[in-house]
Amino acid sequence: MTDPGALQIVLLVVLGLLAGAVNAIAGGGSLIVFPVLLATGLPPLPANVTNSVAQWPGYAGSTLSARTDLGGQRRRIAITTIPAVFGAALGCALLLVLPQSVFDAIVPVLVLLASLTLGLQPWIKRWTSRDGESEAGRERPVALGVVTFVAAVYGGYFGGALGVVLIAVLSLLCADSMRRLNAVKVLLSLVVASVTVVLFGIFAPVDWFAVLLLAPSTLIGGYLGMAVAQKMPDNVLRFSVVVLGIAVAIYLFVKG
Repeated sequence: MTDPGALQIVLLVVLGLLAGAVNAIAGGGSLIVFPVLLATGLPPLPANVTNSVAQWPGYAGSTLSARTDLGGQRRRIAITTIPAVFGAALGCALLLVLPQSVFDAIVPVLVLLASLTLGLQPWIKRWTSRDGESEAGRERPVALGVVTFVAAVYGGYFGGALGVVLIAVLSLLCADSMRRLNAVKVLLSLVVASVTVVLFGIFAPVDWFAVLLLAPSTLIGGYLGMAVAQKMPDNVLRFSVVVLGIAVAIYLFVKG
């Protein structure tokens, strides 16, 4: 950062706390920090990669807080984590070799579609299910792995509202409560963030001072935010994600 003042430092710490909590509850917390990093003088690419790396502790805190809800989901986690690793790696590579405008043009559309899909998820499941088919029978492991890979490519490239995209995918293709699917969402977000930490840490212009400021607050915010999400009814949690996702999409359309 270019000689950050005390106000900018305090703002980064406070917004890091908020971003960690928002990521745990809905997703899109990284978009809270990104504009502030730009305001400190960082160019878009360093701000983007710094933001991605700084979100890792928040996802770690959320995953730790969600460990109980992850119980009994080993098969689902196994199906999604490997595609998430490879997708995130591809997304990171695309960010480093392609013009940012290429992918940014479709980011708002992806976020908006994911938000609307999540909002319509109960009706979509009814329309696509067959009579007499059990909830467990509606699990679509192959489709889940493929779409998780695509979502992770997006997460590795940009990452803003990754949680909105992931929870939309999980809710549509998996039969479970929003609370348990939200736990898988934060775990997959942690997987994607772990890949970005390694690759961006080696190959990208990360501002490590900004990461040092953001990391502790995102960790605390992520842990506390997940505790709040676990107490929210499914419909309230879904509504929160949809509203935030639409707001993020509007922000990206306006910014673009």
